[in-house]
Amino acid sequence: MNPVNGTIPVTKFILLGFPSLDRLSRNLICALFSSTYIGTLAGNLCIVWAVLRDLHLQRLPMYILLGNFSWLEICYVTTTMPRMLSDLMNPGVPISFHACIVQFYIFFCMGTTECCFLAAMALDRYLAICHPLRYPTLMSPHRCWVLAASCWVTGFLWFIIPVVLISQLSFCIITLDHFVCDPGPLLASSCAPAPQAELATYVLSSLIIFGAAFFTLTSYGLIVRAVLRLPTEAGRKKAFSTCSSHLAVVSLFWGSGMVTYISPSAAGGSGKMATLFYAVATPLLNPLIYSLRNKEMKDALRRTLLGKL
Repeated sequence: MNPVNGTIPVTKFILLGFPSLDRLSRNLICALFSSTYIGTLAGNLCIVWAVLRDLHLQRLPMYILLGNFSWLEICYVTTTMPRMLSDLMNPGVPISFHACIVQFYIFFCMGTTECCFLAAMALDRYLAICHPLRYPTLMSPHRCWVLAASCWVTGFLWFIIPVVLISQLSFCIITLDHFVCDPGPLLASSCAPAPQAELATYVLSSLIIFGAAFFTLTSYGLIVRAVLRLPTEAGRKKAFSTCSSHLAVVSLFWGSGMVTYISPSAAGGSGKMATLFYAVATPLLNPLIYSLRNKEMKDALRRTLLGKL
């Protein structure tokens, strides 16, 4: 990495991605990631289609949230994957400064929105299991859509301050040791220390991750207590089956997210692998874990997809 002349502002970056890979390895990984991307789009689009087209699912808050969540996953993976595939096939092609900042902003918006939706789904399950008689009133379709809209708005507003602070920095290193425009490499390439930008990124990342995680775990703690009081074993199994899927998704996303963004200046292989896992693997696994094994979702897909053939 060579510093750029301090009198000439950096107007582009080069994302190093995986610089140690040879050409054959790049081609193999590109083929793998392309298949992953197609599978992610197909799985999540099936869920969105079923929720939009099936009249039964349209009225159920759980599936309204799932439809939004699946659309979010499509946007999330599309923020990074096309550029990553391009860099694997043609390494060294620069990305403009403005495109990098836009990718950084959208990537963090999607991550924040996902945290909010995971917490919203936990709230939905808590109300359905712990307050079943009041659930239709507390989580009506209208209120569910308001909750979903709040998640989207919060996601797009949460990280404006760090993005603005980082976009105003002067950069002296053109190469970023990552496959996405991430705050860690961007801060590392700054000409001077940026404590305000780093603090803002750290504080807001910690608040959204730990806040949403605490809310979700508290909700599930109350759910477990209520489930253990159910009189029948069949009822307990059904409740735990629904909750286990959501907890698997929560563990995949937050476990890898905490590794990366609680320390925004962290870089290197571990940070890239954690980002790769929650930005690529979890959007692919979520439909399989959370929805496609669900009987109501399978029936809706049969009605809306196979019924058209």
